[in-house]
Amino acid sequence: MITFFADKKLRFLDTTLRDGEQTPGVSLTPEQKLKIASALSDMGIHTIEAGSAMASEGEREAVKLISEAGLRSECCTYSRAKHGDIDIAADCGADSIHLVVPVSDLHITKKLGKTRDEVFKMAIDAVRYAKERGLIVELSGEDASRADPSFLRNLFREGVRNGADRLCFCDTVGLLTPEKTAELIPEFCLAPLSIHCHNDLGLGLANTIAALKSGASCAHVTVNGLGERAGNTALEELVMSLEKLYSYDTGISKEKIYPLSVLVSKLTKVPLATNKPIVGEMAFTHESGIHAHGLLRDATTYEPMSPETVGRKRRIILGKHSGTASVKAALSELGYEPDDQQLKEIVSRIKKLGDKGIKVTDADVMAVADAVMMLECKPVIDLKQFTIVSGSNSIPTASVTMVINGVEVTGASTGTGPVDAALKVLEQSVAFAGDIRLEEYHVDAISGGADAMVDVTVKLRKDGRILTSRGARTDIVEASVEAVVSGMNRLLREENENRSRNTD
Repeated sequence: MITFFADKKLRFLDTTLRDGEQTPGVSLTPEQKLKIASALSDMGIHTIEAGSAMASEGEREAVKLISEAGLRSECCTYSRAKHGDIDIAADCGADSIHLVVPVSDLHITKKLGKTRDEVFKMAIDAVRYAKERGLIVELSGEDASRADPSFLRNLFREGVRNGADRLCFCDTVGLLTPEKTAELIPEFCLAPLSIHCHNDLGLGLANTIAALKSGASCAHVTVNGLGERAGNTALEELVMSLEKLYSYDTGISKEKIYPLSVLVSKLTKVPLATNKPIVGEMAFTHESGIHAHGLLRDATTYEPMSPETVGRKRRIILGKHSGTASVKAALSELGYEPDDQQLKEIVSRIKKLGDKGIKVTDADVMAVADAVMMLECKPVIDLKQFTIVSGSNSIPTASVTMVINGVEVTGASTGTGPVDAALKVLEQSVAFAGDIRLEEYHVDAISGGADAMVDVTVKLRKDGRILTSRGARTDIVEASVEAVVSGMNRLLREENENRSRNTD
């Protein structure tokens, strides 16, 4: 193992609540920011950039909430080189400011309409004033990777002389390479230096690691790599790269990575890319028969780390690439014990479903197994009717009548849309038979046009057990109801139901 960082104490400044929130369309309430900040603090992040206090009343409230929450992490806020910004930061109770000063000629002349001398004087004056207000100062050079190195070095040196506690080198539009980073960074380690990388050309993580190897001691990161344009260096990718590839103990509670990722995705409404490293849906999901067979014998054959390390679980999904070993393992987990002949037939049918382009869910596997093993699957839920009322002048409302274990249940619920209303009334109506929660919802259009067939996949949870199910209709509400009812039926089957092979 490579151990570049054995003698270093690296720090993490998380800017999800500032740079991450600048992702187009993302807007967090003060309460949501506090929830994320608390999770970041709990996992061991050193500094949390809580927002831009000067931006709005809501931002000021968020910084105050976080600064007063008693978190272990340092509370930081973004600040321009203006006394007004610094006053607001101090009045909100921030511990530190991320004092951002444009340093490239492009930004100085085109954005600010000023000269280098004017910006220099503004920066030093701001550092002095922030120290007078009792703040920790991280002096940050915006667009540093396109700045004149001598100007930036002089600015940093004078900033430190006037009280700046830390410095930050910003690759604002992601134009660094690892080689260029390694060449530049040692010139600017005049005080503890942070590296702030954007991922416009996909090199954010590589450049951040190169900077840390070259003398920087702090990395700016965001959860899920959120941020403007292509985002920032991803917290989860940097932490696990340092831990796994460089044998460096980050001090981060790694098992909290995935829950935090899900929380941020939910609150920002920015879905995770399916193939995103560490936290994407497919990061620890396998279908290939060769891969699954190897995993069942030794997980390290096709995984760089244990999914439990980051708070996840391994998934083996079934489809046309699945082999006998993975199908048998999935059936065993679902409670089925087919004989060899039955298993062979189940594998064949699952492959045929995969060949048709169908996503094979747990409910599909159970249906195939029931049919092959000639097991009787009595539906627990008999859906009699459901009605949706939705329009421009009405609140989406769903009503449903179902017979559950012989008991007729009628319910109604409102929602943010017709699908939301339908799924809520289904959850409420089955509550007396079991607490079933919708964990995930995904929809795909199978065909184009106004009459497109939609494929809805849901993930449901009951008593710690998770099951996937699907529905396919031309109407998205009907497809959603089909998927949920099918999954609920499977989850509500009696636990002692006989699923071993039928020998009669």
